[in-house]
Amino acid sequence: QVQLVESGGGLVQAGGSLRLSCAASGRIFNINVMGWYRQAPGKQRELVATITSGGSTNYADSMKGRFTVSRDNAKNTVYLQMNSLKPEDTAVYYCKFTQYGLLYWGKGTLVTVSS
Repeated sequence: QVQLVESGGGLVQAGGSLRLSCAASGRIFNINVMGWYRQAPGKQRELVATITSGGSTNYADSMKGRFTVSRDNAKNTVYLQMNSLKPEDTAVYYCKFTQYGLLYWGKGTLVTVSS
């Protein structure tokens, strides 16, 4: 079992920045994928970015250039640096952890961008 704890959400003005963190604990193996998804009100959950334990990243096209995903393998923690935030970035951001076919989600952290 793996537990995920997200932090860093909050209220920010348009054009501002936030950094989300997600710490994983439990039975963690060296090979895994961590990442971020988001769900805005009335919309489906969508990919933001993922990063493998080897450091390979994948971004949704609309996030490229503004968002940066990174991780600290020693701390089993993934980060999402979000810059130039827009009101349409308002959503609950969820951390996702995948290893050997098993999938875990965090409870989410709310990001609100005011115009």
